[in-house]
Amino acid sequence: MPGRDYVVIPNGRPYLAAEGRIEVVEVFGYVCPACARFHPLLASWIETLPRDVALRYVPAPFGADWDPYARGFYVADAMGLTTRTHDALINAIHVAHSMPGEGQSPSDEAVAKFYGRYGVDTRRFLDLMQSFATQTKVRRGMQFLVRSGVEGTPTLIVAGKYRVTGKTYQDTLRIASELVQRERASRVDIAPTALSPLTTSPPPTPTARAPQGS
Repeated sequence: MPGRDYVVIPNGRPYLAAEGRIEVVEVFGYVCPACARFHPLLASWIETLPRDVALRYVPAPFGADWDPYARGFYVADAMGLTTRTHDALINAIHVAHSMPGEGQSPSDEAVAKFYGRYGVDTRRFLDLMQSFATQTKVRRGMQFLVRSGVEGTPTLIVAGKYRVTGKTYQDTLRIASELVQRERASRVDIAPTALSPLTTSPPPTPTARAPQGS
């Protein structure tokens, strides 16, 4: 129900449209404890998604604890690393505590060194984190957050039109599934059997409010 389960985003549009796909965005933060708790459920849900759904991740740049990881995500995603690094970084922060978490303000060097374990040149990765192209992606992501009315993480956005506001993690995924079905029913350009799954990265309650509630 609108106003209870989700908010209709005025003039909403996808973060990165793909023809024939229904986009679901997770706005997340690597240091966000709520995102880490939500992640296993989201990862299982991803396995059930129809072939016409494009899942994308948009890291929230909510301050010094968040920004280096957001820039690192964009670089890693461009390099095709995130299928190997996304879960590993969540684990390093929230389970192994081998990477800085909330309140610890990770340095760019520490983030680049983490990704260096996956076969990339650390110096080049660091340069890309600080590049104009990466800063542009961060700004574009933040514009999407503002346009969508995102106030905390994790937040799911369906088709750029609906911001899910479920009261529990399971409720959030149920609502997202229903909104995907609604969007499919309203469109004529969807051919699920002809499409393969699409994500921009691997599988990284509601709702931690950013940054204080995460």
